[in-house]
Amino acid sequence: QAEEELQEACARQALQLQEMGRRESLLRADVGRAREQLESFKSQVLRACSPGAVGAAGTAATEQQVIEKVRQISEENQQSHEREKCLQEELDSLLSKEKEVSESVEVLKKSLQELQ
Repeated sequence: QAEEELQEACARQALQLQEMGRRESLLRADVGRAREQLESFKSQVLRACSPGAVGAAGTAATEQQVIEKVRQISEENQQSHEREKCLQEELDSLLSKEKEVSESVEVLKKSLQELQ
């Protein structure tokens, strides 16, 4: 009986090892696809941001160049959001003033009608 239990335990471990091997293979494949996607993304970023970033001989840009370009785009995006926020605040202020003026005009109209 102990021998059977040992054999079953060995069989379970063998199955676990097979499953771990299968998962490792899947992970390696995922890593390979992620690398390909990263390279593709890097190329797309360079083409979209700076067609001149690829050398005259068609040499690939360095990873640092890509990082700098993405950082630059990110900073520009942040500045745009800040500018949009400022403009929205300005617009809100103008709308508030317009509402106040509109209310004042209404009060004035009522006063004029009462005087007539």
